[in-house]
Amino acid sequence: MIEFVNKFEKSVYVALMALLMLVLVASLVELVWYIYQSLTNDPLYLLEAHELIAVLGAFLLVLIGVELLDTIKAYFSENTIHVEIVVLLAIIAIARKVILLDPTTTSGTDFGIELMGIGVIVLGLAGGYYLIKKAGITIGPVHPEQK
Repeated sequence: MIEFVNKFEKSVYVALMALLMLVLVASLVELVWYIYQSLTNDPLYLLEAHELIAVLGAFLLVLIGVELLDTIKAYFSENTIHVEIVVLLAIIAIARKVILLDPTTTSGTDFGIELMGIGVIVLGLAGGYYLIKKAGITIGPVHPEQK
């Protein structure tokens, strides 16, 4: 029964990797199309502030997808989840949130509370990443010179 569950789990990860690759290709095509449209509108070859923010948000979304694919790939090949990759993924996601933050959509108090929450998350992730690095947890195979 355990062997069947392990094979089922592997097949789920294969399906997730295939679907994520499709999503990444679609996101990349959409990003290229959005950049093309933004650069060909008047004024030519200049991005306005809202266009630049949208492009950066889409770029970071593709980067998050790539990191997520890397996490699934690492689990698929080694049957372990690398905590460092997951923390980096969360850092990229919160950076995307900060870049896309629009202060005009919320009131002063709500915006302040949201910023404080984001600050706590950033401090927690930075502290966690520091502790992971300090503990010497690495990604990928250990080379003989690193031992």
